[in-house]
Amino acid sequence: MELSALQPRVRAAGLPLEKLAANSRLSEAEKVTELSRQFEAVLLRQILEEGQKTVFRSKFSTDSAANSIYRSLIVNEMAEGVSQAGSLGLGRSLQGQLCRQLSPTEDGPPGDGEPSAAEAGECEP
Repeated sequence: MELSALQPRVRAAGLPLEKLAANSRLSEAEKVTELSRQFEAVLLRQILEEGQKTVFRSKFSTDSAANSIYRSLIVNEMAEGVSQAGSLGLGRSLQGQLCRQLSPTEDGPPGDGEPSAAEAGECEP
């Protein structure tokens, strides 16, 4: 019995942006989807961090380095969780805008005959 070599499936969700753009195994739609989700997570992280600045500190909450690291980890996980769930909708909206920019317009010059990502059904807002 002969086994063929397994090609590992690359998931866009675990890749940093630098490797996401250079990865040839991912389709343009997968790249746009993950880019949009990561951008939403960055914005959520900033919003959550700014929201914590207004919290009143008490004598029971220490302002140590460990406490700030723990708070930062919580903010990161919350932002990632919300962006992966898609409940905010900012990532989907950005994805739709990027997909429209990838597709040619009717008024624009004709393409080289190769279908765009949107025409091929890869980009779905």
